[in-house]
Parts: sequence; structure tokens; C-alpha cells
Amino acid sequence: MIHIDDARRLYALHTARTTYAMAVDDAGRLLHLYYGPRTAAARLPQSPHNDPGCHPDLLLQEWPAPGLGDNHAPFFQPEFADGVIAADLRFAGAERSPGKYSLPGLPAFRDGEGAETLRVTLRDELGLTVTLLYGVLPDCDLITRAAIVENTGSAPVTLRGVPSAVLDFARHDLDLITFDGAWAAERTPHRAAVRPGVQGVGSVGGIPTHAHNPFVVLCAPNAGETRGSCWGAALVYSGNYRCQVESAAAGIRLSLGIEPFRFAWTLAPGERFTAPEAAFVYSDAGFGGMSRNFHNAIRRHLVPPRWADPAAPRPVLLNSWEACYFDFDEAKLLALAKAARAAHADLFVLDDGWFKGRDSDTTSLGDWTADRRKLPGGVAGLCRKINALGLDFGIWVEPEAVSPDSDLYRAHPDWALHIPGRPTLEIRHQYTLDFSRADVRENIWQQLCALLDSCPIRYVKWDMNRSLANVYSAALPAARQGEVYHRYVLGVYELQQKLTGRYPDLLLENCAGGGARFDCGMLYYSPQIWTSDNTDALDRQSIQYGTSFCYPPCVMGAHYSTVPNHITGRTASVEARMAAALTGTFGFELDLTAYTGAEIEALHPYVQFYRDHGALLRGGDLYRLAAPDGRGAAWAIAAADGSEAVVFAAGRVLDGRSLPLPFARPGVRYALHAAYTGGHADDAADGDALAALGLPLPDLRGDLPGYLCYIKTEG
Repeated sequence: MIHIDDARRLYALHTARTTYAMAVDDAGRLLHLYYGPRTAAARLPQSPHNDPGCHPDLLLQEWPAPGLGDNHAPFFQPEFADGVIAADLRFAGAERSPGKYSLPGLPAFRDGEGAETLRVTLRDELGLTVTLLYGVLPDCDLITRAAIVENTGSAPVTLRGVPSAVLDFARHDLDLITFDGAWAAERTPHRAAVRPGVQGVGSVGGIPTHAHNPFVVLCAPNAGETRGSCWGAALVYSGNYRCQVESAAAGIRLSLGIEPFRFAWTLAPGERFTAPEAAFVYSDAGFGGMSRNFHNAIRRHLVPPRWADPAAPRPVLLNSWEACYFDFDEAKLLALAKAARAAHADLFVLDDGWFKGRDSDTTSLGDWTADRRKLPGGVAGLCRKINALGLDFGIWVEPEAVSPDSDLYRAHPDWALHIPGRPTLEIRHQYTLDFSRADVRENIWQQLCALLDSCPIRYVKWDMNRSLANVYSAALPAARQGEVYHRYVLGVYELQQKLTGRYPDLLLENCAGGGARFDCGMLYYSPQIWTSDNTDALDRQSIQYGTSFCYPPCVMGAHYSTVPNHITGRTASVEARMAAALTGTFGFELDLTAYTGAEIEALHPYVQFYRDHGALLRGGDLYRLAAPDGRGAAWAIAAADGSEAVVFAAGRVLDGRSLPLPFARPGVRYALHAAYTGGHADDAADGDALAALGLPLPDLRGDLPGYLCYIKTEG
């Protein structure tokens, strides 16, 4: 609900449990007042700085502008035709409307019941207008923000930095948590007290990259998993970004938006620029409460509506990559598909190596037609044979890439990003296509349509295996090269929107060398993202743990793989590997033709468990019960009313200890259904005991043991 108090010039956004408020001072500046537990508008404070002569450095502002006394590190940087980089933005009006705004050409959280939008207009009389968009999704305690900058003057204005949102805090005692890592070790949480000066994370690689994620948390020093104040902030964007925190005299400022490096967007008179969306959740119930609100918002209001219902089944798939790599022919694929069918999988996915001349990663990207040496009947012929086995068919593509050794590159070398007069950098023996160009996108679109129209392909894995370099577009003049990075991302969004629009039942999974583009922007188009190329059960505990601070388990691509693991060489039990895979989208990533009939049959209970409890696993509330410590971890997914749950534990956490279950209902009796090798007698326990004393864990031995327990109220 949005509350407007014209007398006080106060604007309050209320969700179920939180309030976000701002006010206009006597000088016409839009100041931030409050973001925290829900409170009545009448109890909100007046602006602490209502003196028109107050130094701008001491103001908590909703949209700070540079050049007129605010000496924070500038994020918003409008450059006027006379070279001035400054703006004097004053309040010009506000209006409330039902429903949540959308952003043409950009991903954004979708509308929902009770959603509202507040539009606030700020104006610089010299020719600039900024419209701040605030969305309220009350069921998830989610506040979203975006901004539209319009040139209302008579000369061009160049934007050299545009934040999506700025959030000021009148305090200095906060911790910052970022989610960092590398290939095969993504999104590890790092926490430290905010220090004086500027700190933050971001990317200049054209994608978020493996190094950092466009999601951060600010929290009270005493905040933990189950208690304490925390503010989560996610950028709904898939390109260069910056999440920046600055501690200065007035307090702490958090800014999120497109990375200013190599960004310059010129607006002719009358033109507008729309900044990507930022999303915020406040919780006083610790990281767990914050995460569950983000999870609900992503499931209900961000992923494609076709996949938003947790009860909508997702296929159990087998991906061919770790089974075959590039070394396969049709007979080998069909044998693998038969083994997948014997394991009760639903979908067979043909990964890299299927297109002409692709025997290694040195060639053929951009030429999306079948290699007839490997597939005599083409993709359509293989698809028919896979379908005849009772399996759906899926395929891997990397549409943004082109190999120097490809027909596409030989015909159109100018279609690759390339700086004139300089050698083009090869990464992974490939270049990046200039997706800022409509003709490039159209060529790839026609190739994808020809592929998807040739046979019933139910799943596409869209990969992107390198960061951008040599960023220069042959289709744009020199003065507009600062637009290429952003136009590239808009091009990716456009093509994925067309893809899912033309093929509405297609299950699209995004990937970028594993988890290098795991962000809310991509989830608008695909309901799942490959979490990491590392499928090791122990490493996945840490990777999926950090990922879960913002993103729900149901969007995390997770597969059961072989041991020793292909990346780490580590051995883990069936139960530990299943715990990691069942927590995500669930599938297989191994050569099942090497399994005996008995070994394949031993997988059946887990596949059936996923089918029986898929709605719970995809739509339940996540509780992180024991954080990964390099030896093990424990977590649970529970129904919102606490009536049922699945508890997972793996590793040395299984030392005979007990795990308190905070979702267990007092006065209720629960039946416990354990499932792990060696068997465990079903048991029962009172909710009071499970909450206070915990669920007893068995004392297991071996390399990374695992434990899965389904609990449900009796009667």
C-alpha cells in the first residue's frame, strides 16, 4: 500500500511487514526518511534536515546528483552540452497507480495482487527530468526501484553514470556482505564491517562474471541467520554493474546500477533512458527471513509465468556433457539415452559438440547446423529416435559466440566485437558476436528458429563462455561507443524474449561458463540457471549456500554427477550427491551406460522422491540449518505452514548431533521418513521437541555421507 500525505509532503510504501518512506523538504529536495519494520505513516519522523541551507553532504537523499555540494562518490553523472556535469533536481510531483510498473526492453519483477506503483518526478529547470519508479509487492515485502532520465532541454545530454537506486542509512554501524568467487567456486559470502570511504563489487566484463554477484546485503553487526536487521539489494541486470557502498559524514550510502566504466549514453532533446530495476527486501528476522522473501518474490513475480507454479512439473534430465564431452556419435548418444530412460529420466539433453566440425572448443561456434558425421539424420533424426525411447529432447547452444574458424565469421568478420587496428582477443578460441546489432541478432534468430522448428525440442541450454573484450561496434559511430555494453545486454534480452514468446512451452536454462551470469535479469526469461560447472557435492554446499541468500533453490541448476568428481577428484556418497541435486532443478550429469542394472535401479527412489515432492522442493521455504564449514552442512525446505519438510545433511555435520527445526509446529506430531543407504527405521517426534531439541542425525561414516529425511504432520 502506498500512503501519500500531501500536507507533510510525505510518501510511504508499505508491504506486509515493512515500510519505506521519503519526504520533500522546504527546498524541494526528496529526502529519504526510513526503511525498516512496518510503522504507521503518522509515526514516521519528519525530515531531520528541513533547512534549505543545510549542507547537501548531510542529507539522506533518494536521488543524489553531483556538482552542487553532495561530495559522495558520484554515480549519477549527466553531462550537458556545455560540459557541465551537475544537476539541481527538485521535486515536481508524485502520483500513485494500481499495479506494478514494467520496463520496456528490460526485465523487471512482474505485477501481483495488491501491487502498486509510485512515480516521483524530479526536475532540473535547465533541461533534465528524472522519474523515479517505486514498485510495492506487499506479499513478499519487496520494494523495487527504477529510474527514467529524460532530456527536456534543447541540446544533447550525455549520461556517464545512471544508478538504478540509491539508499541512504543514517548510521555507520553496518556490515556489508558480498558474494564472490571464481569459476567452479561462485558466490561465497564475505562479510566485513563497512569502513570509511568507498567499497563495493561490480563487473566490467560485459556479464556479472564469476568474481562477484549483483546482490549485496547490509546488516546490523549482530545479524545472523535467524535474527537481526538486514537489507538485501539485488540488481535486475545481466551486464556491467556496480554495487557501491560509501561511509561518510551523514551515514552509509548504497548505490546500485550500470557500471560507469565505458558507459556514455547521449540523449537528444526529448529522448529518454531507462535504468535497470533494483529490488530491496528488509527483514528483522535475519538472513533467513530476508532470503525467504526474495525467494517468494522471484518465484511468484520474476520467473516466466509458465514456470511460476511450484506444482508445474520440471523434467528430470540427463545432460550428455560429462558423459561424452565432444567424443560421441549417434549410437553412443542413443545408448546413453536408453540408460537415462532406465533411470526414469524425462529429458535427454545433447550438449556441446553436435554442430558441424565441432570436435573441440576451437571451431564452429556460429554455425548452428548438425554435424552429419556424428548425426547422420541431423538433429531432427536424433530427436525422433530419442522421442521413440519415451524421452523428450533438449539441446545446448552458445548463440553469442563465434569461432574464428567458422563459416559465419569468414562471411561476416565485422559481426564480432573488434577494436579497429588492434588484434582481437581470443578467449576459449572464440570471439563475441556484436549483439548490439540488429542484423547480427536476426541471423542468430533465424538459425535458432530453423533448429527449433525442425523437431520438438523441449529444452534449450543457452551458454555464454567468456567475458566481453575488444568492445567496439562497427555499426556505431565513435561518439556512441559508450552505448555498446548496454546495447549488447538489451540485445540478449530481446532475443531471449522472442525465443520464449515464439516457443512458450520451451524450458530455457541460462548458463555462462557455469554461474557467471546468475542474476535476476536472466531469471525473467529462464526459470533456472546452471549454478556452477562444479558438481562436487561438498563444493556445491558452499556454492548453493551463498546463492540461496537471494535466489531460491528451484532456479539453481543442479545435477547428480559421478565420482571421483571430474573437477575436484573427490568422492562423495550417493546421498550427499543427491542432497545437492534434489535441492536444485535435479538431473543427471554422468555416463549412466557404465552403471549396472542394479546401480540404475538404486537411483529410482530419488527420482520418484523428486516427482512426489517436487512442489514442496520448488515452492517451500528454505532454512539454512548449518552453514557449510568445509566438512558439511545441513538445510531444509519446508511448507509455509510447517506441515511437511525435507531435511538434508551431508558431511561431517553427521556426527550424531541434532538439528533444531525452526519451522516445526508446537503441539503437533510429525512422522519421520528417513531415506539413506543402510536404511533407517521410520520414527515420529513432537513439533516442540523438533524445534527445541532438534532432529537427531545418524552417525554415519565414509567419504562425505549424506542424509535425507521427509517429515510430515500425522493425521
